[in-house]
Amino acid sequence: MLKLLTHLKRYAGWMLLAFALLFGQAMAELALPDYMSSLVSQGVAVGDMGYVLQKGAVMLLIALASAVCAILVGLLAARIGSGVARDLRGQVFDKVTSFSNPEFDRFSVSSLITRSTNDITQIQMFCTVMIRLVFYAPIMGVGGILRAQAKSSNMPGMTATIAVSILVMLLLIGTLMAIVIPRFKKAQKLLDRLNLVSRERLSGLLVIRAFGTEGYEEERFDNANRDLTKNHLFVNRTISLMIPVMTMVMNGVSLAVVWIASLTASNIADVGNMMAFMQYAIQIIMSFMMIALVFVILPRASVSANRICEILESPVDIKNPEKPQVLDLHKPCPVTFDHVSFRYPGAPGDVLTDISFTANPGETTAFIGSTGSGKTTLISLIPRLYDVSEGKVTIGGTDVRNLNLHHLHELISFVPQTGVLFSGTIQSNIRYGAPDISQEQVEKAAAVAQATEFIQEKPKGYEDPVAQGGSNVSGGQKQRLSIARALAKQAPVLIFDDSFSALDFKTDAALRRALAQETKGRTTLIVAQRVSTIINADQIIVLEDGKIVGKGTHKELLKTCKVYEEIARSQLSEEEIAQ
Repeated sequence: MLKLLTHLKRYAGWMLLAFALLFGQAMAELALPDYMSSLVSQGVAVGDMGYVLQKGAVMLLIALASAVCAILVGLLAARIGSGVARDLRGQVFDKVTSFSNPEFDRFSVSSLITRSTNDITQIQMFCTVMIRLVFYAPIMGVGGILRAQAKSSNMPGMTATIAVSILVMLLLIGTLMAIVIPRFKKAQKLLDRLNLVSRERLSGLLVIRAFGTEGYEEERFDNANRDLTKNHLFVNRTISLMIPVMTMVMNGVSLAVVWIASLTASNIADVGNMMAFMQYAIQIIMSFMMIALVFVILPRASVSANRICEILESPVDIKNPEKPQVLDLHKPCPVTFDHVSFRYPGAPGDVLTDISFTANPGETTAFIGSTGSGKTTLISLIPRLYDVSEGKVTIGGTDVRNLNLHHLHELISFVPQTGVLFSGTIQSNIRYGAPDISQEQVEKAAAVAQATEFIQEKPKGYEDPVAQGGSNVSGGQKQRLSIARALAKQAPVLIFDDSFSALDFKTDAALRRALAQETKGRTTLIVAQRVSTIINADQIIVLEDGKIVGKGTHKELLKTCKVYEEIARSQLSEEEIAQ
């Protein structure tokens, strides 16, 4: 928690102003009971209405000044709290976007969303309350005790009443903290679980309906929702008991003051002191209620702060080199794997073993193999989504670990297995990696990706809206737009990770013909399940259990690689194989 509060340094000036206003507000409110005592003792007691009006006017001005200070402090506290939340959201976002795949493996997406929204909101609330109460409550409490003691000099028993009430308050706050802190920690984990279940249910809705498991998923959601609700109800019930108990203490103190005063007060001046003492007693109790409120918010904010610190302090496995090298973005870049082996963190064995090959500019290098053979893992090493365990991967003769990550990603256009689109328009999605290209280049990329026809059928053409995640376009259209986006970037290295799987055979063939012309001089790597997609590749690499078991053209592999021959014969007719 203390680490995150260092963000308040940026707002030191605003905080000093807020504390000055709080001090003024506290002094004004502590002065009012004294004025009331004086008004009763020296005005009402002797019937001096002029004195009463004079003191009353002063009290009104003091109350007005206190109200103005309170309003200004509220505005400053809101500004500081919002600023800290904005800064934290920015830092968390920057940190998360710098994560490589190993870091994402440590945090679930639902947990990251909860931490960057709900947890930061808890800290924002704590900062706002802390600024308004942490400084104000002690002044009111200490000041009230000192002034109450001065007023009780002629009425023994008053100080003892205050002391007992303070002990009761401290006992209540301590008990509350001991009960709710563990529950706050549990609440954030339960919220993560609820978000995870909700996210899985929404993203997998079609599968859930197809398998008729709505009842099972509803039960999962109800269980997660019920556990979170029970936890919140327990915490809220516990906290809700605190306010009435403290109110009872405050009313009890008031009754005790009146009773003691009735026994000891000898004249109306003592009645004035009794009224002042009662107001100070209420201020003291209210200050402890404010402190109790801080302690209610503190445990929840502390848990949230720890969860955010876990993100901000999470070590990044893949970092920029201290002295990065720079490659020309407009020059051809061969991609070479030199005795590369890789294993996932914590895995017992290698996923890739001793992989060596070179993908040359102007040529298409394809990868094929059974499911789980390591194809996607292999191409993930090129943009450093993971780092190799042994060996090295080079682009343009330079180890990718010696390139700045941003510069490395500029060299690569990547099309993932599942087409990813962003909310906006068709045009904005194609321009995503190259916002400054001309309209002609946008249309050319769409034409090569075989997307022109369906784009022109849209009511607004290239300006037609795309919903979040591309939910308003088909799977094939989504893949074609993803391919168009990669082509529009004009990077020297093109990577297609099984990016043609949602296309029909006719569109696939037309796209491959257009790509052959578009990718001249560029290094093209394709992961595919269909032999027909890569049949004309300059180099086909066959993977089996993370090892290269074949390398060559389609015709060469039919003769030299049993695995490739089996795959080809399972997909192609004898006529297609013979071509």
